[in-house]
Formats: sequence, structure tokens, C-alpha cells
Amino acid sequence: MSVSASVSARRLAAAALAAGALVSVAALPSSAADHRAPRAKVEISAVQYDSPGRDDRSNRSLNKEWVELTNTTRQAVNLDGWTLEDASGHTYTFDGYRLAGRATVRVHTGVGRDTRTDLYQGSRAYVWNNDRDTATLSNHRGRVIDEESWGYNRHHGGHRR
Repeated sequence: MSVSASVSARRLAAAALAAGALVSVAALPSSAADHRAPRAKVEISAVQYDSPGRDDRSNRSLNKEWVELTNTTRQAVNLDGWTLEDASGHTYTFDGYRLAGRATVRVHTGVGRDTRTDLYQGSRAYVWNNDRDTATLSNHRGRVIDEESWGYNRHHGGHRR
């Protein structure tokens, strides 16, 4: 085999290896995406904005008004610094709370003792309007994660999942 044939063979082999490497790199993102951890997803899963019974502003009645949040992934999500806000600006800020994977927490309006499944805003007045309102969940950076609207706001500025 001549020197030029040997150089040509090596160049051809190098070109084939380079082409194979490019094909495998191009295929990498789709296979790598299959192995990434799922992105944390917390959503407003239910809202009880009109507490059952008479609206007498008792703590019992206030705590029958609530918003449920559900973590739809298997990973726990740190909600520290996240907020739950109504259209009037009443804001509840989560303090040191972690929502377990595939778990739900109910955020009540009134006063109570926080547990793993129930949190209390500590309000002495109703937060969620019965006729129209929007519940907005935002993360610690202020990015809106989810919203749930009812009444007038449902068709004018709010959205419903």
C-alpha cells in the first residue's frame, strides 16, 4: 500500500468516525430528555370560594373557604416564599412549607394550626369573593404558576383550566 493510499484511508476513516459522532450527538437530546427529572408542577386543583352555610364570619365558616394545591410530580416541592393571592391583592405567603410528591394541601382562610395537609391564612375576614375572583399561585420569584377564576373574571382577564 502506498503512503498516499494509507493517508487517504486514514482520512476516510476519520471522516466516517466524525460523521458517526455527529449523528450520535444529534440523537442525544431526545434520548437525554427521557432521562431528565420531571419539572416540579404545582397546580390549583380546587377552590371552595363560597363557604357552605351562613356567611357569619365565624372561624368555622372562614375555614370552610379554601384553595387546594396539588403537586402532580413524585418530587417534593419547596413552597417557601410562594404566594397565593386573590384579585384584590389579599396575599398568603408560604413559610418553610414543602409539598410532598403527589400530595395536596388545603389553604384555609381562617385561623388554625398548620399541618402537613392543612394550612391557615389567619384571616378574620373572607378572602375569596363568591360572585367573582381569581386565585393566583406564584413562585418565590413572582412567576405565575397557576390561576383559577370564577364569575365575571373567568371571562374577562382570568382563565380556567
